[in-house]
Amino acid sequence: MNALLVYMLKSAIYMAAFYMVYAVLLSRDTSYGRNRGFILFSITASLVLPFITVGHGSFLPDGIITRWISGVLVSAGRTGGQGHETATGLPWLKIINAVYLSGVILYLLKFIFDLMNLIFLIARQRNAGSRIIRFSAFSTPGFSAMGYIFINSRLTAVEEEEIIRHERNHLHKNHFIDIIFAELVKSFHWFNPAVYLFNRSLRAVHEYQADDECLKSGTTVTGYQSLLLRQVLKNGSLNLSNSFSNPSLIRKRMLMMTKRRTSSLANMKLFFAIPVAGLVLLLVSSAARMIPAPNMPPAKEITAADQGNPGTEPYVSVDVMPVFPGGDEALLKYLATNTRYPENAKKNGIQGRVVVRFCVTE
Repeated sequence: MNALLVYMLKSAIYMAAFYMVYAVLLSRDTSYGRNRGFILFSITASLVLPFITVGHGSFLPDGIITRWISGVLVSAGRTGGQGHETATGLPWLKIINAVYLSGVILYLLKFIFDLMNLIFLIARQRNAGSRIIRFSAFSTPGFSAMGYIFINSRLTAVEEEEIIRHERNHLHKNHFIDIIFAELVKSFHWFNPAVYLFNRSLRAVHEYQADDECLKSGTTVTGYQSLLLRQVLKNGSLNLSNSFSNPSLIRKRMLMMTKRRTSSLANMKLFFAIPVAGLVLLLVSSAARMIPAPNMPPAKEITAADQGNPGTEPYVSVDVMPVFPGGDEALLKYLATNTRYPENAKKNGIQGRVVVRFCVTE
């Protein structure tokens, strides 16, 4: 299978496992800084851990090193002559590649479009020496992005002051950087439900943090909740921003404001992520051992005679494994060029998978 697709699949499995830990153990806690750190760590770890494998598996007897080389197609040809070609995969694999890459391109274009909208808005409305930008083009009361606070010009003075305070908390905690990172990951993981769940959870934690800071500064819970309710139906901000009145989060934000603070002992739940990550690491590392090649012939032990040098036993493990001159691509071309379609199979229309074993000599 294509290496990129294998990597993305492994990464998606890691991300789903980490999200399960977050959803079950951490999402209801009021340790917002810890939850934010866990989400960012989980996304980053899901991108790195697929590069790590433990052990290697084989269906051959102990002491025989195997490596599966796929992508060599040998055809008899329509004219009766030999035809050889190398291929990156089966047609369905090429279709999956095309669909995946098309999705990545579309999401990246949308990301760039949203980013350019913010840049143009800042360029048109920015005032020298001020981080406050007033607008009337959107229905949202306010949002923050790229170090600026965007405020609807139709707000009252009291509403404007409270929303600016809320959005300033987003800026102080650099929430916009989190959103950029999450949106970029989503562009490449657009097929993965876990990345959308993490993205939503991250934005929720941002709002919880900003709300908490406002309440700590002296704002009453009832007054703050009233402001949220008045603004709940006025939402139309850009995707790459922290919006004050995101309707999908209002109920949860109001509940978290009145929830009892989580004890510091609850941070011990983070250790549950370690065995989960270890289990997924073992599963994805042993995936090759779990799915044997179809119609594989019985294994034969390699002897000295097999390598054409009687009296010398072949090494089964060396510090530096041999590499075909030119790498895997050259090896595939060599195999395709030097493989001959059996005449009997050609006459009778026989086709299928062939497993070839060889010994690398000195």
